[in-house]
Amino acid sequence: MASPRHPVSAHAVALVQMDRLQTFAFSVCWSDNSDTFVRRSWDEFRQLQKTLKKTFPVEAGLLRRSEQVLPKLPDAPLLTRRGHTGRGLVRLRLLDTYVQALLATSEHILRSSALHGFFVPKPLDLEPMLPPGSLVILPTPEEPLSQPRGSLDIHSLEAQSIPCVQPFHTLDIRDRPFHTKAQEILDILLRHPSGWWLVENKDQQVAWFPAPYLEEVATCQGQESGLALQGSGRQFCTTQAYEGSRSDELSVPSGARVHVLETSDRGWWLCRYNGRTGLLPAMSLQPEGLGSLLGRPGFPDSAGADKVAEDRTIPPVVPTRPCMSAIQSRCCSITR
Repeated sequence: MASPRHPVSAHAVALVQMDRLQTFAFSVCWSDNSDTFVRRSWDEFRQLQKTLKKTFPVEAGLLRRSEQVLPKLPDAPLLTRRGHTGRGLVRLRLLDTYVQALLATSEHILRSSALHGFFVPKPLDLEPMLPPGSLVILPTPEEPLSQPRGSLDIHSLEAQSIPCVQPFHTLDIRDRPFHTKAQEILDILLRHPSGWWLVENKDQQVAWFPAPYLEEVATCQGQESGLALQGSGRQFCTTQAYEGSRSDELSVPSGARVHVLETSDRGWWLCRYNGRTGLLPAMSLQPEGLGSLLGRPGFPDSAGADKVAEDRTIPPVVPTRPCMSAIQSRCCSITR
C-alpha cells in the first residue's frame, strides 16, 4: 500500500551511544518539503532490508539477479580501530551510503508503506531529551569522493575535529585543568545550544568548551545571519499531524520541524513552516531534542549570536556557561 507522503532524501548526521546500545541519527526530507530527525538501530536497518526484499522480490534480484535495484547492506568489520565507537562510525557511513542508494531506486519503492513506516518519526524520536548517559558523536565531513560510491573509503571516520583560534583554560568533566593552545585540534562530541560544546583533546580529556573559540564556529559567526534554517525563531517539532481548518492556520505532518515566532497563553502559537507563517495548537508542539544538537555549526541561536571580530588578537566572546543541571535538563548527562 502506497503512502501519499514519502521520503525523498536522507543523510546520516550522528552516532548516538547509550551504554552499549548504538543508534544512528538521520535527517530525512519528505515529499511535502518537511524534514525530520530519526534514530534507528542497526537491527532495525537489517529488519528493513529483510522487509523490502520480501515485499519487492524482483527488485531484490531474488528472481533474476540482473533486475536487482535494491542496494545491499554490508556490515562493518568486527574488529575496528577505536573499538565499539569506531565500528559504530563505520556503520554510520555505510548506512548513509545504503540509505542514499535506497532512496535512488524506483518510485513505487519510495512510496511503499514499508519505507514510510521506517522513516516516519516514532515517539522516542520526538522526545525533547536524549536518554541519560547518551553520547552524541559527529563524523568528520568527507571530501568529495574520487572513487565509486560502492567502494567507500572509511579511514577518516572519527569524531569531527576543529582547531582552537586562541588559548583557553577551563576544567574537564572530572574537575581537572583543561588547557588548550592556539590551533590545537579538539574532537567535537556534542554541540549544545548554550554555546558550550563537549570536546575531547589528544590526551582523551573531555570538557565543556566555548564554541566561539573553535575555528569553524568563529568563521561561520562572522557571516550573515541569513544562514539560519528557514528564518528566525525557536525550533520545535510537532508531536502529531495537524490539518489547518482556517486560512491563518498551518497544516503540518507529525514530526515536522517548525520555528515558533510568537507564543501565547491562549493555546495557539505563531509558527513558520515550509516557507509559510501561521498558527498551530501549542499542545501539538514540543522543544526539539536531537535536532537542536545537530544543527550546522555557526547557525545563530534565536536570541542572536555575538559577532567574532576578524582580528584574532581580540579574544572571542565566551557565552555564559549554564550550570550542569541546566545542561542535563536540556539534553543528557554525559559519561565516557
